[in-house]
Amino acid sequence: MFHPDNVLTNRDLEKMVDTSDEWIQSRTGIKERRKVKPGQAASDLAVEAIVPLLKKTQTDPQDIELIIVGTVTPDMLFPSTACLIQSRIGAKNAWGFDLSAACSGFLYSLTVADQFVRNGKHKKVLVVGVDVMSSILDYTDRNTCVLFGDGCGALLLEPEPEATELGILDSIHHIDGIGADLLYMPGGGSRNPATHETVNKKMHVVHQEGKQVFKYAVSEMARVSEEILERNSLSPKDIDLFVAHQANLRIIESCQKRLGLSDEKIVVTIDKYANTTSGTIPTCLTRAVEDGRLTKGNLVLIASFGAGFTWGATLVRWAY
Repeated sequence: MFHPDNVLTNRDLEKMVDTSDEWIQSRTGIKERRKVKPGQAASDLAVEAIVPLLKKTQTDPQDIELIIVGTVTPDMLFPSTACLIQSRIGAKNAWGFDLSAACSGFLYSLTVADQFVRNGKHKKVLVVGVDVMSSILDYTDRNTCVLFGDGCGALLLEPEPEATELGILDSIHHIDGIGADLLYMPGGGSRNPATHETVNKKMHVVHQEGKQVFKYAVSEMARVSEEILERNSLSPKDIDLFVAHQANLRIIESCQKRLGLSDEKIVVTIDKYANTTSGTIPTCLTRAVEDGRLTKGNLVLIASFGAGFTWGATLVRWAY
């Protein structure tokens, strides 16, 4: 994982917008977040995460065959951020693309990557979740600017050489366009291309109906977690670690309560990094590995919920 050096605390935000450290912490669980320096983009964060990953796994960049980047804040609309990453890390034999699913971007990307590895098409796939949310925030809107941070996580997916039950076991994903006008950025696409008017109307920043999004997120993230467990004849007691998208601590705790999981089985990084959109889940996985909470053979339940609406769950038997 990689997060910019610049720390933006709740106290810092108190000086920028009508809010308070107590208000932010009590409603979201966030204490601070990271923000890029001027000119730093999604591909920059991704390269900083990928290079040490390749070194750690002793992977030659030219052996990478596919790069999938989950993001809603690409460097630019085209070329894809995957193209920029491919060039910068020297993955000369790889192809790739960006995948847009908001906060579910990494989990969707992981499932797509799994298909290429599972069917034998590719043996080394980079899955990246990265977002520079500060680039699309209005720092006069206290309802949104306190929620997000900038960050990236990356994962190398390879075939398991032995006939074991390790790796990705199952995935379930859903979308529902009912949420299209509840969490969105209206400007910049073909419907509202950039003009002086769209800029003046602040159409190129995040807009959110927080209470409604919260309600859907609590309900659907818990429901899909139960769905995937039931489909695999498992119970919450079988889970070693629950990794949820880090949008709001209250959402995570609500899912935890519904599943009946102890605190020891929950990963929380939102306090330090806030919501980094596609970057939250790989950040949680990295942190859990570094802390020794995630080791070979552990059964991990991963769940996400994002704009669209998009949501899903994945079961993984950790492979290293």
